[in-house]
Amino acid sequence: MEGILRPEMVPIWGTVFGTLMVFGIVAVVFWYKAREKELQAHQEMRIREMEHQRRMKELELEIEKTKASQSQPRAS
Repeated sequence: MEGILRPEMVPIWGTVFGTLMVFGIVAVVFWYKAREKELQAHQEMRIREMEHQRRMKELELEIEKTKASQSQPRAS
């Protein structure tokens, strides 16, 4: 244990830990940006899904109206 804590090793360990800290910060920032993009993509997908459901309901209503108008006897 005495070899690791020698005074001449302090600059080496400072460099190693400083480099590790920089990598850690870059990793956290990268993860944050990736997560933000993922959440944005999910939100856009949800909006598209809701729009699709709305359009499908509108089409169903149109089909029902068309069927209702065709099933009524026409007075000629």
